[in-house]
Amino acid sequence: MQPMSGDKRSSRPDPAPSRWSYRFQRLMLTPVFRNLLRVGVPFGLCLAAGLFYLSDDTRRDAIRLAITDLRTEIYSRPEFTVRLMAIDGASDNVSDDIREIVPYDFPVSSFDLDLEAIRQDVAGLSGVKTASVRIRDGGVLQLDVVERQPVALWRNAEGLYRVDIEGVVLDEVAHRGAHPELPVLAGTGADLHLQEAMDIYAASGPLTPRLRGLVRVGERRWDVVLDRGQRILLPEYAPVQALERVIALSDAQDMLARDLVAVDMRLAERPTLRMSGDAVENWWTIRNISVENDGS
Repeated sequence: MQPMSGDKRSSRPDPAPSRWSYRFQRLMLTPVFRNLLRVGVPFGLCLAAGLFYLSDDTRRDAIRLAITDLRTEIYSRPEFTVRLMAIDGASDNVSDDIREIVPYDFPVSSFDLDLEAIRQDVAGLSGVKTASVRIRDGGVLQLDVVERQPVALWRNAEGLYRVDIEGVVLDEVAHRGAHPELPVLAGTGADLHLQEAMDIYAASGPLTPRLRGLVRVGERRWDVVLDRGQRILLPEYAPVQALERVIALSDAQDMLARDLVAVDMRLAERPTLRMSGDAVENWWTIRNISVENDGS
């Protein structure tokens, strides 16, 4: 065995990675860098290619034209065409108003119809309480309407109007005789207390043939107006019970058949009768005669 000569040593490859190789391997161990290489770089290249392609005006116009043609072809297909409009639940006048406010000329593509906007416009009509809109089979725009039902005539300084139970004004009425089946209300705030007024009307019973209307007084209570100029002054609270009491007294003593101007029920514990001028004069005459007879 021969000894090694001089300082010469046997050379072996170094197994340790280089500095740059080590740094690259460390970067590959981080999720952000791996995702950047796997997603970010391809996306950036595609984006750059797309921007370069779309930088030409001719190419952009061709793409827009192709999209417009495709959209027109789809929109104009028969299965997406609405040919007419059907309205259910509305009277002739309300139907005419609906057809006037719906801003579409049929046939029209269903993609061009804003159903919610149509519903809001129809529901905004004074005579419509609720409305629903849909497109049914056969290319029909279907509108289902629930109309407001008039329950009374409301007279104010501007005129005579039909109102529903919520006090919504439906339309103006030329004269009382146009709707003799509806009761008449008057006075400021009468339209805001329709339900109470209807309860009073329902309780009027035998007084109904003589009933001419209800007047809201001071925006807090009602007067019942009868024929022959008679009035029943109801209290602010429990007006129905007060009217029922007047009806009971009238049935027992024929009170309202007498020459009375008003029956004041504002104080429940002390009802007051107001007689006419002639009745008071006759009463004093009878009283004086009675006194003279007693004195003689």
